[in-house]
Amino acid sequence: MKTMDDRTVLLSHGLMNATDFANWGMPAIAYFKHEDNGGQGGWSIHAADGTVIGAAPSRDTAFAAILQHDMEPMSVH
Repeated sequence: MKTMDDRTVLLSHGLMNATDFANWGMPAIAYFKHEDNGGQGGWSIHAADGTVIGAAPSRDTAFAAILQHDMEPMSVH
């Protein structure tokens, strides 16, 4: 797995432009994170570029929904 330093090197050497970097992982990766909406927790699901693409009532449901759409789930802390 690449570290932030590796990504910076890719960008600084011109191997990847900013648009390519922003789209890196799309549409193969989806992120999910816990949301606290006024005491009612839930999980938001985001595309690799940060666009919200869904929501789920539980972590397990978010994880399953991402897998169901042939994407790799990644948790955001």
